[in-house]
Amino acid sequence: MSRFAISRLGTRNAGAISWLLAQTFWVGGLWLLHFLVLPAVAKLGLAPLLVEEIASAVRPLLVGLAGVCAGLQVLVLIRAERLASLWRDIRGQLLLTVLAMAASYFGVRHFWGNGGLWLMFSYLAMAFCGLLLVLQSVPGSGKR
Repeated sequence: MSRFAISRLGTRNAGAISWLLAQTFWVGGLWLLHFLVLPAVAKLGLAPLLVEEIASAVRPLLVGLAGVCAGLQVLVLIRAERLASLWRDIRGQLLLTVLAMAASYFGVRHFWGNGGLWLMFSYLAMAFCGLLLVLQSVPGSGKR
């Protein structure tokens, strides 16, 4: 057997693979937009109003993607470690926080159109919860 990690015969189940894929999409997307794409667009010399228009068009899409992917991760966590772990496990608490922040983002956006500070807070809270979630182990891997 080879000593390289990519040649190990360790198998991942479908839940672990979907956990990692969903996590990559939503956490990476949130961080990529806020800390890389928008500053790069602003540095290109576009008008600040245009940069804000781009941000206001793309952020809700990423928040929706984060909500759907976090919902998928909740299902994977429940399947791997039972429903009770959703409340006791840090991964479940982070995912529930992300779902609550996504719901509050769309609620504030719908009912109070001028809730800019709360929208930014919920977006960044989801991004940092995602960052903390990346540091946790995959459900069902046996590691804590």
